[in-house]
Amino acid sequence: MKFSRGLAALIFAVLFQTQLAAQYLYKDEVIFNPKFNAEVNKLGSELYEKTGISLKLLMLKELPHSMDIVSYEKEVIKEFNEPTILLTFSEMDAQVDILANETSLYKYFDKKQILSPVSSPVQAFAIALMSMDFSDMTSGGTILPLLAQKAKKGTVLGKYSGSMFNGYADIAEQIAQSKNIVLVNAIGSANQTSIFVVKIIFYGIILIGIYMYIKRRLFYRRQRLEQE
Repeated sequence: MKFSRGLAALIFAVLFQTQLAAQYLYKDEVIFNPKFNAEVNKLGSELYEKTGISLKLLMLKELPHSMDIVSYEKEVIKEFNEPTILLTFSEMDAQVDILANETSLYKYFDKKQILSPVSSPVQAFAIALMSMDFSDMTSGGTILPLLAQKAKKGTVLGKYSGSMFNGYADIAEQIAQSKNIVLVNAIGSANQTSIFVVKIIFYGIILIGIYMYIKRRLFYRRQRLEQE
């Protein structure tokens, strides 16, 4: 059977589009969701076109044997010549990291803030108060607070994709802000809404804990007075 030029051109176009689609969602062994793929690549493409910085997301099932996440990233990042930032998630290892192939790229975003396990200054202060360690009160995390939320059955992949896209968008938006450009595909307020929900849940737990503590103290006090 002979292939026509038209069919050959169609096959080439499909392969070319597939290659482009995998450009910024560089590796996906977890989500396999076309919509997630499209959203990452749409934002990544715009960021690259306007800044020349390639932000790539890696969603791994598990890190290669005997490799930590940073070592893995250092191997992968050798494949790129242009300014590149990797945001990497490994499901089975429960690890997230960000690595840039040029140290100058770190000035465009706050890695420590993005990877903070807490979402707000109040939450950071409460945790520091409980541990009596005020040496590090970094807050504003856009990935780990969402990953830490308990997911209902069947919604784990949604939690992964939501939290990682949240972090991906945070990095992209910080770079854009540093370079004084506007990203049409930025999620903006949606990003803040996700974090706001996490804050509400956290504060709700704190308030319940305070209420139960006061109730318990009043109960013991009333019991002691009755005995006297």
